[in-house]
Amino acid sequence: MRDTATAPSDLSAVAFIDLQAQRARIGARMDAAIARVLAHGGFIMGPEVAEAERKLAARCGAKHVISCSSGTTAIVMALMAYEVGRGDAVFLPSFTFTATAEAPAILGATPIFVDVLPDTFDLDPASLERAIAVAKQTGLRLASVIPVDLFGQPADYDAINAIAKAHGMWVLGDAAQSFGAHYKGRALGTCADITATSFYPSKPLGCYGDGGAIFTDDDETAKKLRQVRVHGQGHDRNENVRIGLTGRFDSIQAAVLLEKLAIFDEECAARNVIADRYAAGLRDVVTVPVVRDGCSSVWAQYTITSPRRDRIAATLKAHQIPTAIFYPKPIHTQPPYRGFPVASGGLPVTERLAQDVISLPMHPYLTADAQGRVIAAVRAALV
Repeated sequence: MRDTATAPSDLSAVAFIDLQAQRARIGARMDAAIARVLAHGGFIMGPEVAEAERKLAARCGAKHVISCSSGTTAIVMALMAYEVGRGDAVFLPSFTFTATAEAPAILGATPIFVDVLPDTFDLDPASLERAIAVAKQTGLRLASVIPVDLFGQPADYDAINAIAKAHGMWVLGDAAQSFGAHYKGRALGTCADITATSFYPSKPLGCYGDGGAIFTDDDETAKKLRQVRVHGQGHDRNENVRIGLTGRFDSIQAAVLLEKLAIFDEECAARNVIADRYAAGLRDVVTVPVVRDGCSSVWAQYTITSPRRDRIAATLKAHQIPTAIFYPKPIHTQPPYRGFPVASGGLPVTERLAQDVISLPMHPYLTADAQGRVIAAVRAALV
């Protein structure tokens, strides 16, 4: 997801994502952490990177955490570790950011697009079964499923893992928007064979530039990922044991991430309070998102659905309230991806959501008064 973190231009504006409010809280600590990196000079893969990996692992319970340069790189590295390539089918939703689809395409694999559920926006297991049938008809090898935890809520991992296992596939969780959420008592990072996340600045847990991480409990996969991350390097830089790339994490970004991790639980709790207020104030006039039983969301976005989406956007803009649309053009409808297969029966839910969704301001520092303005403006748009 490539959304812009905005700050109010004046006292009457509402921020869509307010990184400056967060900086006002912990800016001095982050400046000191960055200064320590400048002092020791280990700018790439310095000691902060190893510490961030340890703390991320402790938080989600994964045995191995391999940090990297971006969320997109995390997906590519995971696919490379499993040697996905030409002739392989990789199943994923079309209703997501393009990075999920471009990763397998870059490696020569075939993305196959799957529909999503109308209430959670996550991958539809029934549509996945139909997409698998399409892949079999085209002679592709069934390789992987990438369920996307859209807007911060986990996909239905029990159902998806069972389908994948039945067809001899492995599951790559795309937690770019959802790290910190839980699925039936398990932290994301431990619900799939391997999980990728992003630390892009606007994510619930973000740094001040690009960054990402990969989570796995498998020792051999972790070894391959560490090799891939540094040009396929073996014992030293003069030995290459596989095809790799440059996917290392910057120490300054790790230093920022460590400071944000220290307040992440509090920020997640604040996001849920804000989501509850939105639901209470809007559920009678728009369709509000539903969190699956036994799960939690980190609310990377708060996305509502209404056939009067354009009217809502115009009204909020008039009230100096920013909104965003994720995603107005499903991936399978865009030129680079039109030639790839889709599940039989098409993707009707995806195409309808693209016409109706709109995301409202969401960040841990959204005050009740500011949120009240948002709610009132949405309601005013629909009277």
